[in-house]
Amino acid sequence: QVQLVESGGGSVQAGGSLRLSCVASESIIDINIMGWYRQALGKQRELVANIFPGGTTNYADSVKGRFTISSDNAKNTVYLQMNSLEPEDTAVYYCNARRVIIPRNEKWGQGTQVTVSS
Repeated sequence: QVQLVESGGGSVQAGGSLRLSCVASESIIDINIMGWYRQALGKQRELVANIFPGGTTNYADSVKGRFTISSDNAKNTVYLQMNSLEPEDTAVYYCNARRVIIPRNEKWGQGTQVTVSS
């Protein structure tokens, strides 16, 4: 069973930066859409950014220009660089892997808390 382990969350002031990391237990990045999602208290989980096999990226409008998703296949790691953080970015951030070849499956990490104070 593939496991995803996130790290890098924490508390920062508005305008600060954090980098989240998601390490996969196996080499899966080239056959999965890797994504970062977040869930704020009382709200639904939402897509923040994802990266497709081959490197195409996609971002939520609310984070465009501030967040960058990247991957290092050799390290089985996906990153989310978050700059110019805002209090509205406060949430639990989850790593997600969606396998694009058969058999299809989906994995989630345990989540990491990001808190941005004003």
